Amino acid sequence: MSVLPTRHRTVTVRGHEIAYREAGPADAPVLLLLHGFPTSSHMFRDLIPPLAHAYRLIAPDHLGFGHSAAPSAADFDYTFAGLAALTAEFTEALGLDRFALYIQDYGAPIGLRLALAHPERITAIISQNGNAYEEGLGAEAWAPVLAMIADRTPETEEPVRGIRSPDGIRWQYETGVPAEYRDLLSPDAWHHDAALMAREGQDDIQLDLIADYGSNLALYPAFQEYFRTSRVPLLAVWGEGDQVFVPAGAEAFRRDLPDAEIHLLPTGHFALETHAPAVAELIGDFLKRRVPA
Repeated sequence: MSVLPTRHRTVTVRGHEIAYREAGPADAPVLLLLHGFPTSSHMFRDLIPPLAHAYRLIAPDHLGFGHSAAPSAADFDYTFAGLAALTAEFTEALGLDRFALYIQDYGAPIGLRLALAHPERITAIISQNGNAYEEGLGAEAWAPVLAMIADRTPETEEPVRGIRSPDGIRWQYETGVPAEYRDLLSPDAWHHDAALMAREGQDDIQLDLIADYGSNLALYPAFQEYFRTSRVPLLAVWGEGDQVFVPAGAEAFRRDLPDAEIHLLPTGHFALETHAPAVAELIGDFLKRRVPA
C-alpha cells in the first residue's frame, strides 16, 4: 500500500496565520489532532501516514506554537479560552462540521472546550495523555505550576520557566520511557521543540498559558458532565510512565463513560515517539467499531 503524502498548509484565522498538516481523502471522516506543550503538529508525523488511507487527518499548530503565528503576549491574550475559540474558527474556516478529536496535554482542554461549545460536532475522542480529572495530575510535576497559578509572582514564575528549557523539554520526552524503548526516542523531537520555544516572546507566552491553566481545572466538572450526557465514544491511549498526567487520569474516564476503552502503554508523556504504530492500530480499530461511517 502506498503512503499518502502529508501536506503542510496555512490558513488565516482572525488575522493570524495558522499552520497545519493535512493528509487523507477530502471526503473521508475527519480526525482533528490537537497537540500539547511544548510541541506542535510535528508530534503527529508518525501517526498520520498509517491512518491517512481511511481518514482525513488535520493537525494544526496552536497559535504561539510550531509554525503558526506567535504574536506577543501584549498583542494576543494567551488563554485556553482564546486558543479554543481560535481552534473553533480554524475548523469552520476548513469547513469541518463533524470530526473525531485526538487530544494530548494542552490539546485536551482546548479540544474539550470545543466539545462543550459544539457537542454536535464531536464524533469521538481519543485521549493520549490528555487529562480531565484531578487524580490525573502528577503531584511532583504539578507542584510548581499550581503554586504559580495560586499566586503569580517573580518567585513562583522562576521554577516554571525551567519547564520550557532544553533540559525541561527533554525530561518530558524521556521520563517514564523504559530502557528497552529509549533508543526509539529521536533527539530531533526535543531539539525541534526547544528551538521553537527559544524564540523571542515565548517566555511571556508560555508563562501566561501556564498561569491560565487553573481555568481548565475549574472546567473539569463541566468536562465530566459532558462525558456523562453525551456518552461520546472515548479511547484513552496513555503512556503509563507519564509523570505529568499519571495513569489515574486515564482510568478516571470510566467513572463518567463506563464504555470508555483504556489502554496503558509502556512509555511516557509523548507516547507517539515510541508507540505510534500501536496507537494508530488502536485508533483505527476503535473508530471502525464505535463511530458509524
